[in-house]
This record gives sequence, structure tokens and C-alpha cells, in this order.
Amino acid sequence: MARTSHLMKAIRKPKFRVRQHNRCALCGRPRAFFRRFKMCRICLRQLALKGHIPGLIKASW
Repeated sequence: MARTSHLMKAIRKPKFRVRQHNRCALCGRPRAFFRRFKMCRICLRQLALKGHIPGLIKASW
């Protein structure tokens, strides 16, 4: 879980656009972020397994 201070810093608009950093909307994780879904890989997997993301299924072969 991300610190509250890091979440607040990510929410506010940075002084320069290049300083913007993506964070998961659900847990605040800064790494392994999927832009298309705006969440980290862990939250994405949990929601996909529950069936909350339409069109996304777990691969198995």
C-alpha cells in the first residue's frame, strides 16, 4: 500500500508535465502500471479473475 503523502503528491498537478508519474487508482502502486486500465498488474489480475473487467480473461495453455 502506498503512503498517503505519495498519493497526494501524485494527485496534484506537477510544476512541469514531465514530472507526472502514474499510480494505480485502487492501491497507489507506482510500478507495473497499465495505462489502458489505469491500474497496476496486481489489481488488474484480481479484477479480471472476478470478472469485473469485460473482455479480459486469464490466459491458460
